[in-house]
Amino acid sequence: MLHQFSYHRPDSLDEALGLLSAHGDRARVFAGGTDLFVNVRAGLLRPQHVVDLKAIEALQDLSWTESEGLSIGACVTVNRLIEHDAVRDRFSLLAIAATELATFQLRNRATVVGNLVTASPCGDMGGALLALGGQVVLLSADGERTLALAEFITGVKQTLIRPNEIVARVVVPNQWSGAAAGYRKLKRIKGHDLGVVSVSMAKHPLGLRVAISSAAPTPLLLPEMQLETDLATVQSHARQMISPIDDVRASAEYRAFMVDVFIRRLFESIPTPGAAAQEVSA
Repeated sequence: MLHQFSYHRPDSLDEALGLLSAHGDRARVFAGGTDLFVNVRAGLLRPQHVVDLKAIEALQDLSWTESEGLSIGACVTVNRLIEHDAVRDRFSLLAIAATELATFQLRNRATVVGNLVTASPCGDMGGALLALGGQVVLLSADGERTLALAEFITGVKQTLIRPNEIVARVVVPNQWSGAAAGYRKLKRIKGHDLGVVSVSMAKHPLGLRVAISSAAPTPLLLPEMQLETDLATVQSHARQMISPIDDVRASAEYRAFMVDVFIRRLFESIPTPGAAAQEVSA
């Protein structure tokens, strides 16, 4: 569908935030564009202004520090995340989940932040970032605020982002660095597809964290559990929290069943930190 808009390509954060402040909800930001332009073409979005963020160097930052953890700028593509040494070494769950997102070609355009801002219940990055305690840093001309990812996504395609704000970056604190982790995603076909349901799990000396996608209006994070928690308890927490629906891709009953299955498979396949040492000493 043909739709005309004014295109802006600011080269600084101040300029970008000024444009959003001036145009409010008449503007949309553009980083990867893999959702934005699909929705414009379908007539679902009709922005009067499109603000391209890719020329802003600060939003291309992908870095890790001992004090802050992993910082993922708004324009960091999914493939850059997968290839980053600190992600592979310290936050392997992110790399595992990211490889399930679309195709290699799309991952060269799609951004990690864009996958979150879209707020689709079946997004691949939301569950993995939830399980690792991800935080969203929002910027506007009025200042900066930080939200836990669990608070940021409020419903299907709904977030707490304001019309004059951008998600400048996502931060993954070091608290769960080095966690043994896994990701399971049910798809209708082999290869790339939207998730019918998916489960992310991280085991760390601090405990056990499980996140579930496509089984509720938002990605879900189960209550944090001890490493000694048994499988039946983890599955029970999941059954109490999920609210799957029937749609053209799967029934609610099948989704609930596969959540149970994926939790069991991950629980049994991910090594428990310290388990080998305990067995030797025993």
